[in-house]
Amino acid sequence: MMKLAFVETKLLTREPGALFSLLIPLFILVVFGSSIEPGDTVLLPMALAIAVGLVALYMLPTTLATYRERGILRRLSVTPVRPGNLLAVQLLLLLVLALAACGLLLAVAGTVLGARLPAGGLPAALVFILGTASMFAVGLLIAALAPNGRSANGIGVLLYFPMAYLAGLMQPVHLMPDMLIRIGEFTPLGAFAQSMREVWAGGAPSPLLLGVMAAYALAVSLAAAKFFRWE
Repeated sequence: MMKLAFVETKLLTREPGALFSLLIPLFILVVFGSSIEPGDTVLLPMALAIAVGLVALYMLPTTLATYRERGILRRLSVTPVRPGNLLAVQLLLLLVLALAACGLLLAVAGTVLGARLPAGGLPAALVFILGTASMFAVGLLIAALAPNGRSANGIGVLLYFPMAYLAGLMQPVHLMPDMLIRIGEFTPLGAFAQSMREVWAGGAPSPLLLGVMAAYALAVSLAAAKFFRWE
């Protein structure tokens, strides 16, 4: 298992998409961060949600679907290394990538831009865990249904941009129609982004939105497990 994790880590560091997932949210944060007021509670949560969304909907489904397309999972099934081990290692590495991206954003925002950090670490951690779990579940479902890596990439992108718009990641939420705001809150990325904004503003995350993220994480994960094919 450790050797498999080492090999997959080397492959991940060579993957351009991993660098893309790290730098795009940071670029957005730095570009727009120059115009925010001290103590801003909007930009950093937005950048964190973008980072998790990119890893979950771009990296995760593309990697797993490509492995299946190339027959890697099928070949592993006849070796001592079970395909499930590879899946577990990939999920762990992509979680580490999401944490690294968010850690980089927090470090830059807190030290360079003077953005506000959440006062309550526990609520922020809870929102991050549920939000990441719900988004990773969607990525797993894409990987389960997509016939190959290219289609997984396309499906992930097609899902990401509407979800990002409804979550208020492409324009300020207060400029969006109320109906779209409400719809967005019932998407996994929208519930995640809105909960992050609530925590950053010093409030408690909405129990309803926490429930939305937990429901997505559980239901979509079960669907992904049902439809996932190793070959």
